[in-house]
Amino acid sequence: MALPISLSACASLPEVNYLSDTLASKATPTVEGSKGTMSSGRASALLDKRWSKSPNNLKAVAALEEAATGEPLIAGNKVTLLLDGPQTMTAMLDAIGKAKDHINLETYIFDEDELGMRFANLLMAKQREGVQVNIIYDSVGTLDTPEEFFTNMRNAGIHLMPFNPVNPLKRFGHWDLNNRDHRKVLIVDGSVAFTGGVNISKVYSSGSFFRSGSRSSSKAGWRDTHIKIEGPAVAALQLAFIEVWASQEAGDLPDRKFFPPLNPVGDKLVRVLASQPDGDYDIYKAYILAIQEAKKTIHITSAYFVPDVQMVRALCEAAQRGVEVQLILPGVSDNGIVFHAGRSFYSKLLESGVKIYQLQVSVLHAKTAVIDGAWSTVGSTNLDTRSFLHNRELNVIVLGDSFAQDMEKAFSDDLRGSKEITKQQWEDRPFGDKLKEWGARRMGYWL
Repeated sequence: MALPISLSACASLPEVNYLSDTLASKATPTVEGSKGTMSSGRASALLDKRWSKSPNNLKAVAALEEAATGEPLIAGNKVTLLLDGPQTMTAMLDAIGKAKDHINLETYIFDEDELGMRFANLLMAKQREGVQVNIIYDSVGTLDTPEEFFTNMRNAGIHLMPFNPVNPLKRFGHWDLNNRDHRKVLIVDGSVAFTGGVNISKVYSSGSFFRSGSRSSSKAGWRDTHIKIEGPAVAALQLAFIEVWASQEAGDLPDRKFFPPLNPVGDKLVRVLASQPDGDYDIYKAYILAIQEAKKTIHITSAYFVPDVQMVRALCEAAQRGVEVQLILPGVSDNGIVFHAGRSFYSKLLESGVKIYQLQVSVLHAKTAVIDGAWSTVGSTNLDTRSFLHNRELNVIVLGDSFAQDMEKAFSDDLRGSKEITKQQWEDRPFGDKLKEWGARRMGYWL
């Protein structure tokens, strides 16, 4: 679900190729716990124990990443991997139903369909119970959603804020149609959060083709990934939500217990990265650094793949130094321009030894990566320059091999539902396809 807005941007992504040589990273990355910042000694012992089996010096990678992004690691979390719509929607609706104080929802798409109405009705019911509900929805992502749908929720007492309204007269302060809020975040009572690639739409009513058990493609849902987070890291997602609300000058949020005490509930170390246009491009820098530092494997799943030259170079160089680089990309897509623009990079990647697989039947919408079996990320960010330059995005990085094993299993399952594109097959494709790819790339969607 991407929108090819016409671009006139003059912004550019930072050069990361030599960043690792210039960053002044610490010997031990900063680790925040439920009681504040851990001492260097305690943090070092925790990291050494956690990453003793890592194929590279993950502590050094984490310190480098912190130097580039300024964001600390957060310890003591439970992170649950959610695959496809049914699993994600069930978990989110269950959390909403248990809310006691507040619900903060941020989404790019909120459709008025069977699933959207189920969410809306439950949210209105919770508001009537006295739970404060606040919703940020992107005004471009919801262009096809009738205004009456949101009006009904407002009339129920829910606070709603359209991000960057298409009509500039409805936007106070700076207005830029090209900058969108592409995040998908749900926080309940400040103690549990969800994020990833899943929007609120009927395309998530069923699982993807090879996971749903259905042999009929008409019944197969989109392939996507979300996560549920419990523990101290929830506060970082809550803060990101509040910052977006404040950026739109839409008035103050109702006073609620947004930041309750958060005790450790698991052993997962995470880093929460929230990006915005004209910001520090933290998600982009983290991705490039992780690819550059990879020693063994790079497994990436990307719904909309239109990388810049630097991303292509990093992937090619990793493959050339012996890293197993595998990309799962769409075989079918809801956006033809983006689909063909991304394919225009396949030749160079294949020549360098990168393996490319196209997911069959189901529409791919996941945005994930797992590197060296220890560095994982799930979020809303596509590997395209629109995501990195023009959207507000949010990704969570999880460090450690136990969560990475779950990610690797999901990646392997996706491979079974995918078809490899060989170098020879790509060279022999019809001239018409090559022309489409050239034209899509020339349109400059990713600039």
